[in-house]
Formats: sequence, C-alpha cells, structure tokens
Amino acid sequence: MSFLLGPPKLTTDQNTIYYSINEEVIGEERGAENRYWVDLKEMSPHLIKATLAIEDQYFYRHNGFDLKRIAGAVLSDLKSFSLKEGASTLTQQYARNLYLTHDKTWSRKLKEAFHTVRIEMYYSKNEILEGYLNTIYYGHGAHGIEAASRYFFNKSSSALSLAEASMLAAIPKGPTYYSPLNDRDNAEERQKRILGLMQDDGDITEQEYFLASREDLAFTKREERAKIAAAPYFQDTVLIEAADILNVESELVRSGGYKIHTTLDVDLQQELERSAKHVIQPESEINIGAMVMDPTTGGIRALLGGRDYQKSEFNRAISAKRMPGSAFKPFLYYAALNNGYTPSTMLMSKPTSFELEDGKVYQPSNYNGYYANEEISLAQAIALSDNVYAVRTNLFLGADTLVDTARKVGIDGDLPAVPSLALGTAAVSVEDMVTGYGTIANGGNQIEGHTITKIIDRYGQTVFERDQEEGKQVLDPESAFILTHLMTGMFDRSLDGYMAVTGSSIANQLSRTYAGKSGTTNTDSWMMGYSPSLVAGIWTGYDNNAPMEKTAEVSYAKDVWAGFMEAAHKDLPLQRFTAPSGVVGLPIDPDSGERATAYCDTSRVMYFEKGTEPTEYCSVHLPDSKSQENKKQKGMLQKWFDKLF
Repeated sequence: MSFLLGPPKLTTDQNTIYYSINEEVIGEERGAENRYWVDLKEMSPHLIKATLAIEDQYFYRHNGFDLKRIAGAVLSDLKSFSLKEGASTLTQQYARNLYLTHDKTWSRKLKEAFHTVRIEMYYSKNEILEGYLNTIYYGHGAHGIEAASRYFFNKSSSALSLAEASMLAAIPKGPTYYSPLNDRDNAEERQKRILGLMQDDGDITEQEYFLASREDLAFTKREERAKIAAAPYFQDTVLIEAADILNVESELVRSGGYKIHTTLDVDLQQELERSAKHVIQPESEINIGAMVMDPTTGGIRALLGGRDYQKSEFNRAISAKRMPGSAFKPFLYYAALNNGYTPSTMLMSKPTSFELEDGKVYQPSNYNGYYANEEISLAQAIALSDNVYAVRTNLFLGADTLVDTARKVGIDGDLPAVPSLALGTAAVSVEDMVTGYGTIANGGNQIEGHTITKIIDRYGQTVFERDQEEGKQVLDPESAFILTHLMTGMFDRSLDGYMAVTGSSIANQLSRTYAGKSGTTNTDSWMMGYSPSLVAGIWTGYDNNAPMEKTAEVSYAKDVWAGFMEAAHKDLPLQRFTAPSGVVGLPIDPDSGERATAYCDTSRVMYFEKGTEPTEYCSVHLPDSKSQENKKQKGMLQKWFDKLF
C-alpha cells in the first residue's frame, strides 16, 4: 500500500549561498550542518564511479535490494546473534539518511525496507544516486559531496581528480575513522581499495591506478576552512530581507538551499573596511555605521555595521538611530528651492532669538559661535552650514514642509514638525540618510535600499527577481540638480577667505567633484555625500552616546568618507552631474548673490531654474562706488578681527 502515500521527499536541508554583484560566492547560510545540492551531471564522473565501486556495484541492476548480499549478511548475523553485518544498497542508505536513525534493530531495518521500496517506486536511478551523493555524511559537518569537496579540497565537486574523488568516496563508511584529516593511513588504505575495485571493473587503467594512488593530495589549510565570511553585517541584512521576501522564518532561509544574488560589490566593501581601519585608531572606542548605495537602483554596494563583527553583531548602519545634525539640511533646502528660494536668496546670519507660536523663544547657534553678521546667500549657508539661516527657512516654509520632504525621499520614523528639525534633531538611521541622499543624487526618483536582486530555489526555479525599472519621480529634477550643485560648495576653496567651509579639512584629499554635507552633534559625527554613480554615508560615535571631545574623533566620519570615495572612483572615468534642460548656469558673486562682474574678487557658477536667475549685476565691487568700497573694507577688517580672536 506504499503507493497510496505518494512519492517521498528526497531532499534534506541545504545551505543557502550568497553571491556578489559579480557572481562571486561571498558566504553561505546553514542550519545546524553544512549542506549543498548539485545535479548529478555536475559531479565529477570519477566520484560517481568510485562511490558505486565501493558502496553498490550493482546499483543500476537491482530494485533497491541486493538479495545475494542480504542473504550472506543475514546468515552471518544469525551465527553471531548480532546485527553487525551490513548489506545496504545506496537506496537503503539513502532511505536511512532521510527518514530513520542509525540504530541497529530489526524494526529499523523493516522501516528502512519500506522506505526503500517507496523511493525505488517513484524515482529513477539517477535521481536516487544524485540524492544519495547530496546527503551522505563525509564528516566535519559536511553533508553531501559538494560540501565535502569544498571542505577537503576547496573546489567544486565537478573539478575533483581521480585521486581526490576516490579519497572522498572512502569516507562515508566511517567519517571519523576514514577522514584523511583524522587518520591519513586509514584513509589512504581504503582509497587504494576503491581504486583497485575501479580497475577490476574496467573504470580506470592500471596506469591511472598507479598515478592516483601515489598522488600527493593538497588538502585545504585549517585557516582556509575557518575563514570568516565576507561582509558579515551585509550577509545578516540579506538573511532578514530574504526571509521577508519569501515570507518564511530566517531558519528556513538558512537551510533552504537557495541561491541568493545580492548587490554587494566586494571591491567596494574591501575599500570601505580598509578606509575605516586606516582612519579610526585601534585604541579608540568609537564605532561606525556606513553604507554605500547605487543611487540609480537603491542597491547596497557595501555595508559596515560596526568595527568588529566578532565583538558585536549589532548593525549600526541599519538598526541604530542617531541625530544627523546638519546632514539633515539638504532636505530642508530642497523644499526651499521648490518653494521660491534660489541659490542667491539672502538672509541675515547673526545671533537671533525666534519667538514661536506657543510663546516660547528658540535661539539656535552656529558651530563655534561663528556668524557672518550680514546677509548671506543660500549657497553660502549650505557651504558654511549656517544654523540661523536654516531655522529662518524652516519657519518660513512651515515645519510640516520639511517633514513632508523627508517622507518623500524615504525617511521614516518619528520626525517632529518643530523648528529644530532643520538642524537634524530627529533620530534616523544611516540607511535612511543614504536613501534620502540617493534620491537627490539620481534627480528625484524614488529608490528603496535593498541587498537582493534575485533568489533561486533548490530546484533551480527563480522565486524572486527585483524589478529594476526607474522609480516614481518624487522630487522636482531641476531643484534636485540645483541642490546637488550647491552641495559641492562644501568643498569649495574659493569660500575659505570668508570662513572655513565645512569640508575644508578633506578638500585637499579629493580629486574630483562630489556633493556632500556633514553633520555634528555632541555625540554623533556624520558625513554624507555622492558622485553621479555612488552615494556613501558614514556615522561615527560611541555606542553609549558619550560625547566626542577629541578633535580627531569628530573628523573620523569625514576622513573615512573621503578615503573611501577616492579609492572607489580611482579607476572610473571622470563623471559630472548633468544639468537638466530646465536650468541655466551663471557666474555669481557670493557676497551679493548677483551676477559677477570683472571687478568681483571671486565668482562661482551657480544654477537656477530658467526664469529665476538674477538679472542685476554686482555693484558691491565697482571701483567708482566709494561707499560700497568702504563697506567692503569694513567687512574685510571685521573678518580679520574674527580670525585674530
């Protein structure tokens, strides 16, 4: 009646393998044991012949039972009143491995026979042999020939030589006793027996026997077998994402035999790790969260969740939420550009108290107490990270406008609509910030940060493939480009004479144009920025929220970012941010915000939506205007005085 039960399951748990964006194996997930599954045709023919020679010479000629061997074994067992003698075929062994224990009892043998009949009834010989070779135990936690081949020889089972294949075929009889890593003499003796049987069967020649039995096998070194997987924080993120996509528990992903194709770029991951290790001093307790993303697709190319995965598996790039400080301002200034501001919009920068609707007074301050004490442009406010300008703008637009803009670019969580939100007082993750900056970088298309592009199940079926079509347009492309160009001013040396721009400490390290914004609070340091092809975000700080008191610690985020971005782009052609057709670029005097003339000391090309560009030329620097010249001299004296004291 076994046919009424239908075909039995032929598979056990299998390892899930992760691949990089370049199809490199970057790691694997497993349950309690190490398992893979490969097709029979992908295995070395030497391995198949060696296994059949030693385990079941008549496999293709019997129906699951070798009656001659069974009769001899039963007679031997009856004489000794034991169940020591084995006569199991591959099908019987397979049934035992799948469904039963290895107890030597008559009841277990009867159950084994029952399952053997069912397997032979529903499956072909090749299917049975493939299943057996993928599930048999080779010791050291390796179930199946692919896991064993990788463990013992660091190669695929398809590449096994005759000597390697016959050595592995020797192990299943007694994985502890015949493992070449445990007892080389026992293993080699059984290997020679297998080679002899293969020669007797005509599978190999006498010369092949001679060479294989004397081949000096190169086993994997202990450190290679214990190698730590690449990008462990990234792999943890992949596991969580895969479980969500497949709507299963994480453990079922681990042992499900999936092939998961990810967005990781191994070279970029190594550069990110190298930059963090180079910058952050070994004795420092500062930690890091960092993420690199393709702004076009949202694919995460590199990820650091901390300095040492072995010490802490907590992912500071995904799970931690910290205050971004001024790194949050670009979302405010996008809203401003989309609501009437231009790069030349002038507002006063001086100590200011704002009386709010509830009667409370709010007085923001600039870093180190620096103020222009005159009107400055939006371009200068971004480059210098002026807090008074930011709060004035947030109050003018209405705090809800900033919240709505942040939501548009993918920043979730608690964002209170208060004046101080302009200064980054809400807690966000590195992933939130990188996604938001990526949306600006790509011209305003919605993106979703992700680590997985495709999932293939154990049967070779594609069960998930990400749609790579361009996302919904959520930002105005003209305003997004203008903001991007303004954010390059963070590294603009032409403003150094006015007051140090916030990127001045790393400007000399950069060899190409980037857009960026830093952010600093008492406990957090951020550096966010992008090129046309990559967006990277770095957070550094103490896990316990202790204040950063050393100047070097405050600069870690910028230095890691600069080192990574330069290394990541070193072999790429120069790229420029491409202006959409709806904007126009003009040379602008930074002091007046008007069109620059030949008399202006400095000028910078700024972009405007067509129809909003300045029409007036700068009159501050005209030589025949004595009053204006006096104003300029007075301003220069004030700047000299500020520098001196």
